Amino acid sequence: MFHANAWGLAHAGVACGASLIMPGPDLSPGAIATLIESEKVTVAAGVPTIWMGVLPELKGRDTSHLRAIPCGGSAVPRVLSEAYKATTGLPILQAWGMTETSPVASVGHIKSYLADTLSEDELADLRSTIGTIVTGIDFRVVDPATTESVPWDGLSRGELQVTGPWVAREYYNDDRSPESFTGDGYLRTGDVVTVDDEGYLRIVDRTKDVVKSGGEWISSVELENEIMGHPAVAEAAVIGVKHPKWSERPLACVVVKPGEDLTKEELLEYLDGRVAKWWLPDDVVFIDEVPKTSVGKFSKKTLRDQFEGYVLPTA
Repeated sequence: MFHANAWGLAHAGVACGASLIMPGPDLSPGAIATLIESEKVTVAAGVPTIWMGVLPELKGRDTSHLRAIPCGGSAVPRVLSEAYKATTGLPILQAWGMTETSPVASVGHIKSYLADTLSEDELADLRSTIGTIVTGIDFRVVDPATTESVPWDGLSRGELQVTGPWVAREYYNDDRSPESFTGDGYLRTGDVVTVDDEGYLRIVDRTKDVVKSGGEWISSVELENEIMGHPAVAEAAVIGVKHPKWSERPLACVVVKPGEDLTKEELLEYLDGRVAKWWLPDDVVFIDEVPKTSVGKFSKKTLRDQFEGYVLPTA
């Protein structure tokens, strides 16, 4: 209930007279799946790590009552969204927001004329975005150093900045305010995104998580999503590790599904052709679990602390 979801969905549920199903104290994937089926849940919201665990538990269950599966907190891998579509008939509905935006600022609805004209593969790609900004919020995608707008071409990357009547203007009694808000009233979200000519936003990283290699950016989120597309991978997080020549290089921290086997060489071979060669991780470490924050997001800070001083293998 301390997650930003509780400031939107819980209030909306009460306002429209809906029943609220609280999945506690047992937060195991099986227990959540059982509640969804037994209570005939229509709107089921959670963060990606929750839905990764719940997915296999939904197979064979009656989920016909579901109308939407909203997901926020971090970028949703396309493979996860489409796996839900195959299992329940509904893809994951991405939404984006922050505590400072009170909380929802964009929703991944498909515009009706695009639904009628795009191929299923193109629609799947569109569903992996955070959608378009909601009414009442103004936004821009800019070079964080210069605040110059980047092109709306779906490729150029910049920081997402937002403003609006219910977007915070400053932090109370906090020295971080000048770093987090611009002089003309925009919140610096810290999310690196692209925006296409239809206004669809795609999160490609956090400014603090992007791997800066030889002056170029490598998106840890995009790399993670490709890694998690491998059938033997349960979870994956990518962090930057110091490199004497390139400043930073990517290290992939991978959790293998129970009963599966995977080697570094097999994973790199799988990634070859899916990402640029210079994006390929310099090393792969296999771990038991990706550490999580209190709200279920991957804790890359914990991983960076764990692998501080890690020596990458030489070519």
